[in-house]
Amino acid sequence: MSKRKLKESNAESAECISQVQKILRERFCHHCAAGKLFGMEQQYRHLLELLRRTTVHGESNSALIIGPRGSGKSALLNHVLKDLREMKQVRENLLEVHLNGNCQLFLKNPFLSGLLQTNDRVALKEITRQLQLENVVGDKVFGSFAENLAFLLEALRKGTRSSSCPILFVLDEFDLFVHHKNQTLLYNLFDISQSAQTPVTVIGLTCRQDILELLEKRVKSRFSHRQIYLMNSFDFKQYIKIFKKQLSLPAEFPDETFAQKWNNNVQHLSEDKAVQDVLQKLFHHTKDLRSLHLLLMLAVSAVTVQHPLLSAADLQEASRQHSADAKANIVHGLSVLEICLIIAMKHLNEVYDGEPFNFQMVYNEFQKFIQRKAHSMYNFEKPVVMKAFEHLLQLELVQPLERPSARAQREFLLLKLLLDSRQIMDALQLYPNCPTDVKQWAASSLSWL
Repeated sequence: MSKRKLKESNAESAECISQVQKILRERFCHHCAAGKLFGMEQQYRHLLELLRRTTVHGESNSALIIGPRGSGKSALLNHVLKDLREMKQVRENLLEVHLNGNCQLFLKNPFLSGLLQTNDRVALKEITRQLQLENVVGDKVFGSFAENLAFLLEALRKGTRSSSCPILFVLDEFDLFVHHKNQTLLYNLFDISQSAQTPVTVIGLTCRQDILELLEKRVKSRFSHRQIYLMNSFDFKQYIKIFKKQLSLPAEFPDETFAQKWNNNVQHLSEDKAVQDVLQKLFHHTKDLRSLHLLLMLAVSAVTVQHPLLSAADLQEASRQHSADAKANIVHGLSVLEICLIIAMKHLNEVYDGEPFNFQMVYNEFQKFIQRKAHSMYNFEKPVVMKAFEHLLQLELVQPLERPSARAQREFLLLKLLLDSRQIMDALQLYPNCPTDVKQWAASSLSWL
């Protein structure tokens, strides 16, 4: 092959790999409505019919989508909205307002920035912006939040109910809206969803199973009590199918030959014992699909022109990175003195059954080690040990139980260790040039104390 053809071939391969990574990263990183929903077909049909009745027949309603984080609440809603917009009978002027209770409001438009939410009035301004009614409101002044919101919705009316513009309010992190003063926003949205004016549907997304107990009586009475539960009820065989589906390239991929080769490789990986062990470990830890997406993202990052197909080793390395303990990684960069202080805290936790300790107790434990066990450790002066201890506080490996006052002596401030025994022992196994007697001290029983 000539140099020119080889160069062209490499360029085509690089473009192909770039497209693979782009498609898969978008799938893993965003709640995009591509691909298939897993184990929530019934919930999909329920939500689709609910929103279809709003957009087609002008019915108002409200519902909560409840499930643990990573169970697919946002994915379910995005799939339904995507399919809803593709229906011929659905009007193109469906208005959507997306609010997030996690101190932030946002649009499903990447070109528009969010707005920090401080109260219901700020939320109302965001609703006004998303409904593009700034010019309608102008300099008008209203006596209450309810009057302002009612005016905004009245401005959207086009005559009769059948010709009014349907509006969908999506409240992500719904439980955080409950903490707003008097739950005013929720009350007015649910109240409007029961009225016979503008077709309005309110959809809340939350992780709280007890969400209804948090609602005020007047808010609860206006809620339809429709609840859609997502519980990640799939088994490991279905989890393998999800793995294959999430890694597979779509039929419309430009290079059909490469796509076929890639998808065949994914099939082989799903049958590989080493890969199944990796997935089994993650499955037993969490069924959260976002964790699976993160694992696959790390694996796909290893794909290059020279290494165009995933291997079992890539997934094993991704699993190692995925399960890496951030705090244990911090321990690898500590001095031997700081390591000794952490081991002293570990022993104090074991002796006193997790009760808080102070610096003086840690220092005394360190001194016992120096006098009885250490052969390679220098006996540092107390101010030096205090300096090392303060560094552990700065790294947040140790945490005070209460804010220290100016009068409190540092030596007697109550603290707790934010590392468990397993993390400490795992970190020591990888610690470079750790003295043997220090490792033995960490692994020793309590009998020597």
